[in-house]
Amino acid sequence: MSLPSTDPFGTEELRASVLRAWSDSPTRLLEDTNAERDLRVGAYRDRLFVELAQNAADAAVAAGIPGTLRVSVVDGELRVANTGAPLDARGVASLSSLRASAKEGLVGQFGVGFAAVLAVSSEPRVLSRTGGVAFSEARTREAVSQDEVPVLRLPWPAGEEVPAGFDTEVRLPLRDGVDPAGLLARAEAEAEDLLLSLPGLTRFEVEGSVWQRSAVDSTVQIAAPDGTVRRWLTQEAPDGLWAVPVDDGPVPLEDDVLHAPTPTDERLSLPARLIASVPMEPSRRRVLPGTDLSGLARSYPALVRKLAPEHRVTMVPKAGFPLSELDGQLREAVLRQLAGQAWLPGVSELAGSGARVLNVESPELTGLLGEIVPRLVSLSGPEVARVLATVDAEPLDVAELVEILTGLERPPAWWHSLYDALLPLLEAHSVSYDDLGALPVPLADGRTLPGPRGAFLFGAADDLLDLLADAEVVGLRLVHPDAAHPLLERLGAKQADSADLLEAPSLREAIERSVEDGLSGLDVRPLADAVLRLVSDNPVEGLGALALPSRDGWRRADELVLPTSPLLAVFDPEALGADGALSVLDNDFAEDWAPGALTAVGVLDGFVVTEDGIRDLDLVADDAWPQALRLLAGERETWHALSGPSGEWIARNAVLAGRAPEEWRLPEAEGLAGLYDPVPDVGLGPEVLTLAGVRAELAVADLDDAADLLDRLGDPDRVVAAGLISRAYAALAAVDLDWSQLDPPARVRAVDGSVVAAEQAAVLDLPWLAAVWPAGRLVAAAAPERLAELLDVPVLSELVSARLPEGEFLRWSELTAVRLVAELLDIPFPEGGVVVHEELTVEVDGVKRTAPWWVESGGFHGEHHAEDSPAGLARAFAWASGHWADRHLITALLDDPDPLTLLA
Repeated sequence: MSLPSTDPFGTEELRASVLRAWSDSPTRLLEDTNAERDLRVGAYRDRLFVELAQNAADAAVAAGIPGTLRVSVVDGELRVANTGAPLDARGVASLSSLRASAKEGLVGQFGVGFAAVLAVSSEPRVLSRTGGVAFSEARTREAVSQDEVPVLRLPWPAGEEVPAGFDTEVRLPLRDGVDPAGLLARAEAEAEDLLLSLPGLTRFEVEGSVWQRSAVDSTVQIAAPDGTVRRWLTQEAPDGLWAVPVDDGPVPLEDDVLHAPTPTDERLSLPARLIASVPMEPSRRRVLPGTDLSGLARSYPALVRKLAPEHRVTMVPKAGFPLSELDGQLREAVLRQLAGQAWLPGVSELAGSGARVLNVESPELTGLLGEIVPRLVSLSGPEVARVLATVDAEPLDVAELVEILTGLERPPAWWHSLYDALLPLLEAHSVSYDDLGALPVPLADGRTLPGPRGAFLFGAADDLLDLLADAEVVGLRLVHPDAAHPLLERLGAKQADSADLLEAPSLREAIERSVEDGLSGLDVRPLADAVLRLVSDNPVEGLGALALPSRDGWRRADELVLPTSPLLAVFDPEALGADGALSVLDNDFAEDWAPGALTAVGVLDGFVVTEDGIRDLDLVADDAWPQALRLLAGERETWHALSGPSGEWIARNAVLAGRAPEEWRLPEAEGLAGLYDPVPDVGLGPEVLTLAGVRAELAVADLDDAADLLDRLGDPDRVVAAGLISRAYAALAAVDLDWSQLDPPARVRAVDGSVVAAEQAAVLDLPWLAAVWPAGRLVAAAAPERLAELLDVPVLSELVSARLPEGEFLRWSELTAVRLVAELLDIPFPEGGVVVHEELTVEVDGVKRTAPWWVESGGFHGEHHAEDSPAGLARAFAWASGHWADRHLITALLDDPDPLTLLA
């Protein structure tokens, strides 16, 4: 495009006016020179691109088009071209004045900013499609014949063309020493800030590299030449703009400057950039003293509200020393606005002042508590609490939260969600066990109580939980199944099955007093049903006190008999009923439950074995013992118990054919005939009869047995075989009992089977004495001293004192027949010998009696006497040699000392 050759902007007239002023007032030239130098070396020394970009933005706004700015270096010139309103006469006049501006109503009020070009050029030109002007230090020097002159006071027409696509271009021939590459690098470094600060510009080019500005709603995007895009979230303010870089979230600034709209020297530490039209010093570097910018802070919370809730806290100014006086003023103003305006996320947006901040980090927890804790911020954690304290928010610790939750009514599932949120905090040690010790717990009965300790985590069907709730067991705390959670177990709740619940002290106490409660009119049926449900799953012992309905009212379970129990056929009817030891379970109630559940709580279906034996044996009717014994024999447990104390009790107290079992013997126990009568046929086999106490053999277990046996031995109506008499007395003598607890018998059984008064009898303690004592008064058995003590009868040796005749003394080896026997039986000869008598007569109490042998002075080592006969010598030799048991064999060999005697 060709420009007119004339002077379209009247530069000649402008030059003439300036020259006249300088001529009229020589000091004016000096003032202009000094002022321009101050601008060049001071206020505008590094604001070249800022001021040119500002002019370009103003031009674009004036033209109502998106502005483009291009920076390049051509032929040693820095060229800055832009689109927008072209240069006009007013603009030229402004460029030629150090004190005037043509930018009325636009951002930036001082045209003197063009002086920034002097930092790099003394021969600037401004070309536009409407014409151009040039400034020249050399031509001005020539015009005024001075060495020191201002550059930007005398404009000359410039007729160069503007690059295609642009409306204006500033061309700056570079001073010596100015680095073109460095200038371009500066332009690139400032491109993004300039596009952000100057919304009139949308495109910034530097030697073919392009930065592009676009805006969507409140977000400004600036695309760099390398394809990266930086976004800024913005919020308009009166005469200003707040902006913060954003990526996935905000990227808060830490060290920035006030932009007015281009950078100033006012350092700021706010997280967001402030771009504002504020009164500035002529240097454009400092805000005029006394300027109050606090009003701009009122728009700051609106910027923060545009961010996602989780990012908003990052926009609170960090604590620290202000970077400038203005920074301190703005920080205080921003914090006041954040404290007073709603911007914090919660159930609704909250102002900082009075907001509550959970000081442990848990989005899940704050989400649950938003409608419960007034003014609760949905952001949480110690760092959030610390930051928000600067805007007067109050921290909320977990211990205080637990207090707030106490008494709160919420569905059990809500509490489960709360525990879900708290458990990770406990595991991470963000909260302590003490903090959560009083945490509310919803129970299955609808209550919510503080603290999990002592509660049961019991998973059960709803109907069982309803039963337990209806039972109203004081102290039984069952966590609602919808709220059951591992956190509660960590805090002291106990995982429980039915058995654990049945062992709970509170339930046991309720069971123990249930009969009393039932009799007083309380409804104990739910408790009974609940316990029976529990034992159906997992039987335990010790529930016999449970109140159950009987035909006669509420009774302990262990005092009841099933209506179908066979025990009803064997118990005495008087034992069953209101005044009896037992009663019968209510029929209808019994039909509601399986027999196993009822017997598990103690209801009787059959005989029961306890630690002490089989219970309720004393309730059996006398005529029902055969049937009762069949029941006892039919169960393994009771069958085994019959071999203990219960069997002994039955033996003495049961009734078989009118007598106690121990008074009978088994029919096949012929060895007891005479002492005991055979038991009649009562329909029981030998094994059952034996366990019931019917005698199969001779046995003495205790003093009662001993007394009974002595009575039978002393009964003259009984005919007892001699062998049984001996075995009976031997059994009595062998048992270790305290005979002082037993009265001695009045009558005893003699060896000949007769019965004699005990005071007339004697116990044979030395065998040779039997020859001189009547058999009808002699009692004999092993352990004679023990038997004598038992019977309170003297031993015979205490009663007999004898005189013996003289005889011939021979050593045992001198007796040929004895020697042969000793050799045959391999019996060593005892010491001494024997006094042999042709006929041995013993004088006892003046009466002479014949005896086959005798030992004078008793024992084995007394003087042995024997009649000269096989019987006498055999007894003497057998006693002396200690082979008394072989006396009959020795007798036979002495009678016939032939080896065949041993074999035949």
